[in-house]
Amino acid sequence: MSNPRIATPRQHGPGHFGATTADRRRGDIRMPRFFKRLFKFPQMDFEMAVWEMTHLLIAPKKVFKSIYYHKQTRNTWHRPDPSFTYLLSFFLLLTSFAWSLAYTPSLASVVKLALMFVVVHFLAGSLLVSTLAYYLIGRLLGPGIAGLPGRRRQAGLFGPPGGSRGAEVLEFGYCFDVSIRAFFPPYVLLYIIQYILMPVINHQNRASTFFANLLYLAAGIYWSLITFLGYNALHFLHHTQFLLSPMIAWIVIWLVCTVLGINLTTVGTQWLFLGVRS
Repeated sequence: MSNPRIATPRQHGPGHFGATTADRRRGDIRMPRFFKRLFKFPQMDFEMAVWEMTHLLIAPKKVFKSIYYHKQTRNTWHRPDPSFTYLLSFFLLLTSFAWSLAYTPSLASVVKLALMFVVVHFLAGSLLVSTLAYYLIGRLLGPGIAGLPGRRRQAGLFGPPGGSRGAEVLEFGYCFDVSIRAFFPPYVLLYIIQYILMPVINHQNRASTFFANLLYLAAGIYWSLITFLGYNALHFLHHTQFLLSPMIAWIVIWLVCTVLGINLTTVGTQWLFLGVRS
């Protein structure tokens, strides 16, 4: 005796294929999960974000190893959880208040510096870097390039195109993940430690110049290292060691500025922090 609650299979016909096409189109224009979760705070893993921030300073390789494990269970390299972005934006907001109150104590300066730190330095800067990485790294280091093994694959914006499982693609969301994580150590060095050491390093003498420039050198090396580790975790990218080459540029800049007596703190605070003066 048949059970009336069991639905009968759909008949394969023109209507069936039309529904499949419509479903596929709806899936193509579906909003990425990252944006869907922007205001779902109970679903955000802030504890994981704090763990990542800590290990980005002491053991950055562990951060991208955890992302690799995430790929095995979620089938996407990108982690659609904005908790890291929210938390770092909040820290930048507090830091901007500290810089403003110490050096430009006016309401206009507080608002201006807060927008500069959060919107321009962090969000716009990370979007710019991730966009360049998405279009350049996938083409220069990915499969299908002359002299490199593998065949060319189409990259999806926030995940594998069409939801196909097992696809090896460079996701724009993952590029953004790498960019915001690479921003964190320079944030600690240049926005917090530099702020604390300003009375000591913001002077035109050899000792102050040496240590101030060393701070910027460490920030540049940290940024290059984390960027390299992020893309090196993708097994379908080749010759990712080229991403370490900016370290040479950071060392050359540090050496030239130190020899010439150019204090990068004096220059950097004028350019990065809207004319802040000690």
